[in-house]
Amino acid sequence: MPIVCTVIGEGGSGGALGLGIGDRLLMFEHSVYTVATPEACAAILWRDSAKAPIAAEALKITAPDLLRLEIIDEILPEPLGGAHRYPLEAAAVLKAALSKALTEIGAIAADTRLEKRYHKFRRMGVFLETAAVEESENWAVRSPKFP
Repeated sequence: MPIVCTVIGEGGSGGALGLGIGDRLLMFEHSVYTVATPEACAAILWRDSAKAPIAAEALKITAPDLLRLEIIDEILPEPLGGAHRYPLEAAAVLKAALSKALTEIGAIAADTRLEKRYHKFRRMGVFLETAAVEESENWAVRSPKFP
């Protein structure tokens, strides 16, 4: 079955994991998507939730960051003022994006679609391991807990 998931506000915790299973993951431009909130991450790493802005930057939870990291597949533009202020316009954008994605995914044979989905997730894990090594010096500078 073709699966298209969309982050329309905040995708977090177990819900973030559930959203990640799709063939396509769409995200409104001002949404955030993360398994752990910046406050929770800061509390775990530094025992200080006030360091949430540092954690948010490290977590890369914004649509542009996640597109660059190939976690999401497309950023959906929001009406000026945000999707929450103009829900009908935002719904029209979402409808068009979902229709396009379902048409594209539906044209792919089921076995090929499953194989692509599998490889999408495999690439994510490899990138995260590589990113952790590349950013380790920057992370150590920002984290007093890790010398």
